[in-house]
Amino acid sequence: MSGLAFTKGHGTENDFVLVADPDGRLDLRPEQVRALADRRAGIGADGVIRVVPTHLADDPDVRAQSGVAPWFMDYRNADGSLSEMCGNGTRVFAAYLVREGLQAPGAFAIATRAGVKAVRTTDTGYAVDLGPARVDESEGAAESGFNAVVHPHGGPELPGLRVDVGNPHTVVVLPPHVALDGLDLTVAPHVAPHPPEGTNVEFVQVVGPGHIAMRVHERGVGETRSCGTGAVAAATATRWWDGPDDAQHRWTVDVPGGRLTVTFTEAGTAELAGPAVLVADGTWTEGPGSGSVSL
Repeated sequence: MSGLAFTKGHGTENDFVLVADPDGRLDLRPEQVRALADRRAGIGADGVIRVVPTHLADDPDVRAQSGVAPWFMDYRNADGSLSEMCGNGTRVFAAYLVREGLQAPGAFAIATRAGVKAVRTTDTGYAVDLGPARVDESEGAAESGFNAVVHPHGGPELPGLRVDVGNPHTVVVLPPHVALDGLDLTVAPHVAPHPPEGTNVEFVQVVGPGHIAMRVHERGVGETRSCGTGAVAAATATRWWDGPDDAQHRWTVDVPGGRLTVTFTEAGTAELAGPAVLVADGTWTEGPGSGSVSL
């Protein structure tokens, strides 16, 4: 069996396996993604990213982005399911493109299932404009301040707020008597009503003005060390709860894997900034258990 070349990278310890597909011929099946992402029998990752020319993408909406974004971040969750995009993943994807000479450092655009994302290099990594982050004010959120009930495993039911960052999130700000470090996120929190497409769930502790700490349970993955779109969702929800008079434009978001910065721009978008590290290159040959997976 021929091997599959890969690169392993992470953004604040939210880690990914990247595989190059310059000819658009690689058909990553869900079971292959699961095998690559497996932390015992595979390489281990929160997600798998196929690096493919945008004009060769299967989705016509993605192909339409090829005029401004030559490379498509085809993102898969660790369980093999497709995802719109990934905030930390966009920075790692950008770092890969620059290292491989596919994009020059500076400002450029990448294609995702959630639309074109503008990226720029910084002194400490990469910043990506994720577009507008929208609080879902339906179901009485404007009046009550929440529109979901979240029940972490073994913990109390807590109010949550839905936020759309190109992918779905439900954000909970913890009351003082509930410790962020004490939450059991080995089991997916119960969210009601549960969105049909699933949801990422962020639990937030306010540290100070414009400064929060966060843990996240990602759909299709479980708890991760960081989530870029989750950091944007958490800052968006906290900012919304603070009200327009106290709205901070720049937020520090501490996650178990490090620190991210979220900046709300005058254009009404949210820019996520943080490190992106490529840690290894290799060839994947074995599938889960004792069997091999043909690619």
